[in-house]
Amino acid sequence: MIAPILSPGGTIGICSPSHVANFERYQPILYQLRRRGFQVIEAEHLYSSSDTYLATPQERADDLNQLIHDPAVQLILFGGGEGGNELLPMIDYDYLRAHPKRLCSYSDGTFVLSAVWSRTGVTTYYGMAPGAFADLREYDYANFVQHLMGSAEAHIANTPWQPLTGGRAQGVLMGGYLRNVALMLGGDYLRYDRQQKYVLFLEDHEKFGDRAYVSAMLSHIEQSGVMACVSGLLVGHYSETVYPELLSRLTRLGQRWGIPVVYCDDFGHGRSHAILDIGRRVELNADQGTMTYLD
Repeated sequence: MIAPILSPGGTIGICSPSHVANFERYQPILYQLRRRGFQVIEAEHLYSSSDTYLATPQERADDLNQLIHDPAVQLILFGGGEGGNELLPMIDYDYLRAHPKRLCSYSDGTFVLSAVWSRTGVTTYYGMAPGAFADLREYDYANFVQHLMGSAEAHIANTPWQPLTGGRAQGVLMGGYLRNVALMLGGDYLRYDRQQKYVLFLEDHEKFGDRAYVSAMLSHIEQSGVMACVSGLLVGHYSETVYPELLSRLTRLGQRWGIPVVYCDDFGHGRSHAILDIGRRVELNADQGTMTYLD
């Protein structure tokens, strides 16, 4: 289910499920959104630090539900951090299923995006957070317009993709930040149909974990059972240096499961912030370095 688009001059709701939004840092972000003609609603507890390192789980859930229930809000935009999984039991999935709207985030936002898609069937959007508007790049805004103000037909590559194992794969697009995906597998908030095929996307960055850490997370995912349903894998930006041993690890994964694997730096914790539509059917073509949306 694809929610209505964000219209020109439409309303964007800003909340913070995973970090304390610094007032001074957020003012230039909100200014840039408004300068592009959008209306902006700041959730009630956006700047709260009631739990010292975060607002309380109830405050953060209330903020998200506030924006879910606000009929004016067409897009809910939020960033990453830590602790977003605390909200998952408190989200009003039933209302969002009946009144779908677009949610976009990345990093720890994986928890909310994946849970909303899994529980409601509403497509969610991975790859961009409010902070991107503090130093907005042309590539990022092109993705914002294509995916959130329309319905994307294909992924816009920023640099040539690197195929590690070749072939084509079709399936429902799912994924997000590597650790969060690994943590959600086997839980109650990332449900997948074992009779369905999925194109999985994952991203990480070495500032959060070295190559051994990434390999361990990949092993956890491989051992979770989900790989029997994965038809292809897209891996996002890991570091400034592309380490041969990381590519070798990903190549082995592709060979073990007989699926195409592609590496790129278009999305995630790097300079480029492509948006990926969680829940839409795609075709990943590793040989041509493309991904197209089929619905």
